[in-house]
Amino acid sequence: MRFTFPKSEKLKSKKLIGELFLNGQSITVYPLRLVYLKLSDPGPVAIRAGVSVPKKKFKSAVKRNRIKRLLRENYRLNKHRFFNNIEGNFAFLFLYIGKEMPSYRQLEKSMSGVIQKFLSKEGHAQIDP
Repeated sequence: MRFTFPKSEKLKSKKLIGELFLNGQSITVYPLRLVYLKLSDPGPVAIRAGVSVPKKKFKSAVKRNRIKRLLRENYRLNKHRFFNNIEGNFAFLFLYIGKEMPSYRQLEKSMSGVIQKFLSKEGHAQIDP
């Protein structure tokens, strides 16, 4: 199994991100919020994902970048759970909503919870952690 996060899977389109916030649904498992939208047009990949950390809560770019790096790492290692259990195309945006610097384990636990909630909400097969 290849645990990669190539450029083609990254959510970059301003138009798509705007649509995600307007029409998307969200799932929260503190300190993460997943905002997602089912895409109507099939693209080259099933899921496009992005991460975000608010500047309001973390003034230092170094801290924001560290949290984003941890989020991308957790997504990269857990995305096979999404890909193997969904049909259709989705846009995902993972938002860090906590106020303190997270640990890797804390984010890993939250990421698993978000994935479980997403799969159960969308009616897809449940997975084991």
